[in-house]
Amino acid sequence: MLNTKLKELRKVNKITQEQLAEIIGVERSSVGKYESPTKPVIPSPDIITRIADYFNVSVDYLLDREAKNSATHKFNNDFIAYDNIYPIKKHKIPLLGEIACGTPIFAEEDRESYVEVGTDIKADFCLKAHGDSMINARILDGDIVFIREQPMVENGEIAAVIIDDEATLKRVYYERGENKIILSPENAKYKPLVYIGEELNSIRILGKAVAFQSDVI
Repeated sequence: MLNTKLKELRKVNKITQEQLAEIIGVERSSVGKYESPTKPVIPSPDIITRIADYFNVSVDYLLDREAKNSATHKFNNDFIAYDNIYPIKKHKIPLLGEIACGTPIFAEEDRESYVEVGTDIKADFCLKAHGDSMINARILDGDIVFIREQPMVENGEIAAVIIDDEATLKRVYYERGENKIILSPENAKYKPLVYIGEELNSIRILGKAVAFQSDVI
């Protein structure tokens, strides 16, 4: 029920009823009524949406409809017979801005935007690809690239890399004996970016690219 879900979310996030009331634009007494264990008041759809957005959960979760939906939801009968069609459970991943597939560009952080993806994608954030330097890895301009945050990647893996204050997506190669890192594109018209010695101080790996999402044309 909404009253218990709301109270749980508020406690986990260490938010008082008064603070939540101010955030969603209601009286503190209203939040108390929403959480009442005996006669809870159901907020208006607009208020429910504000609560869901603030805690980054779905309206179905707040209203305890997710379990019911997952238990009762069926595909169209035309699809049920196919064993390679599966329902998708979703969660939200923050979209932080654009990342260059070409010349590095500034990665503008925007934690107010989120992308919904299947729960099989284990990523901490995502970025929108810009350019064509990674097309041979099937990452195209406008694709959403999902990144698992980690300070190092394995040799040859694709990573989001910060160069000074700019971000780029490249395949990473190390030549440790020469104290060198090579950021290689996946498009022959672009040259690899090579950094040696003290130049490595300007390089920081944000994380490994674990998946990408393209629009169907």
